[in-house]
Order: sequence, then C-alpha cells, then structure tokens
Amino acid sequence: MLDVAALVESPWPNADWEALSIRAAETALRQTPFLEWLDHAATIEVAVRFTSDEEVHVLNRQYRGKDKPTNVLSFPMIQPDLMEAVTENSDDGEVLLGDIVLAHGVCAAEALERRVGVQDHATHLIVHGLLHLLGYDHMNDAEAEAMEEMERAALRDLGLHDPYLIRED
Repeated sequence: MLDVAALVESPWPNADWEALSIRAAETALRQTPFLEWLDHAATIEVAVRFTSDEEVHVLNRQYRGKDKPTNVLSFPMIQPDLMEAVTENSDDGEVLLGDIVLAHGVCAAEALERRVGVQDHATHLIVHGLLHLLGYDHMNDAEAEAMEEMERAALRDLGLHDPYLIRED
C-alpha cells in the first residue's frame, strides 16, 4: 500500500493538497514496474512537503550545491539497486521511500508561464518527484525520454496537460 502524507506550509493556499498528492503519487507508481506496491501488504511511505522558495533554496544549496530555489526536490531513502526487494526487506511492514519538496513561488511562476493551474503543475512535479524516488533520472537523453514518457502517461491518466509539449505561439 502506498501511504502519502502532505505537509503544507505558507505560502501555499488552502486546497486539498493531501488528495492531490495521493492521486499524483499513485498514478505515477502505476506507470512503473512497482505498481504492485499499491496492493501490497507493506506500507510504502512518501512525504510531500509544500513549502517556500526560501526553504527549497536552502535545501538545494545544502544537498545539491545549487544556490537557488528549484521547483521540486526529491530525497530518496532507498538505493535504486535495492528497489526490487523493498517489500521483502521490511522488518515492520513499513518502508520509507522518501520525501518530495515543492517550492511555492517557483511552482506558481512555472504554472503561469505554462498557462496551467498551480494545482495541475504541482501534480506534475509530484509525479516527477515520485519517479526520482524510484530511481528514475534524466541525466542523459535516453533516461530523460523514458522518464518523460512515464510522466506524460501519468498526466494523461489524470486528464492533465503534456508538460513537454512544445508550444509555438
């Protein structure tokens, strides 16, 4: 079972971020070989933190050496090569997959630029972040294509825009 907890801080507006986070994470997981986790007895835990640009800036500098805020950060707790055995190696039936952190100002600015709602863009960032927790990356073209296709499929299933569609207007 996937257990997603949303932690919402200022300046994020009031909304049902918990339901949005659960829906995004479950839909992303369905695009991967780990979709059976949704029905597994083990509890796979993910925390989604909605916070400020300032907080994400600090985290980005501290953990990635980049002195600026970014839209989403993922902090996986499981090494990619151990992902296959996650549900087999849990002593108490709970596995902490990791944390996803979203920056409000960056997310809102990107949503405006892309002409989508903040909730829709946050959904995309959670999908993207969950894939990172599962070991997917976009460091080279082949990895980027595979990850983007999973994102597109998840967002399509959610009835949302293609975030990688190039607009010429």
